[in-house]
Amino acid sequence: MTLQTILDPERAASSSHGRPTEDGRPMTPAQKQLVQASFARLVPSADAVAEMFYRELFVLDPVLRKLFKSDLAEQGRKLMSMLGTAIANLDRLESIAPAVRDLGCRHAGYGVKPADYETVARALIATLEHGLGSDFTPALREAWTSCYRVLAGEMMAGASECRGGPAPSEPAAQPGLY
Repeated sequence: MTLQTILDPERAASSSHGRPTEDGRPMTPAQKQLVQASFARLVPSADAVAEMFYRELFVLDPVLRKLFKSDLAEQGRKLMSMLGTAIANLDRLESIAPAVRDLGCRHAGYGVKPADYETVARALIATLEHGLGSDFTPALREAWTSCYRVLAGEMMAGASECRGGPAPSEPAAQPGLY
């Protein structure tokens, strides 16, 4: 799965780099808009949102804490900046795919394993649910799940390429998100 396949299936169909998605459904324009609008609501509280995310992540898997050597507040700012850039560019795949793959390669070097993407997904969805409250509808959950699947799949492909292995054919299982 690539960002291009999920976010722009027509362009992906003409590309040799497109792989089918796990469930065959691309991220819709409405889902992109939902993700962008909901993220914009969180931006004014970005530091608190990032803190909430890392707190949830370490509750879910305390072992992951050892992967973070630097100041978590600074890491949180990096997380929110990266998410903001990716979400702002959901319609400009060619501009974000290389950076997302590179991020996956760097994360593999930090010790992130494919299974960790499931834990991150659960922490992200829990954070969004808490941060958006009753506005976190089933449709918004599905939109964010699709967005995360796209980004995580691209990161895992970058990590795999970095290690010299084949790109994964599908993202990490995310049963807790459906």
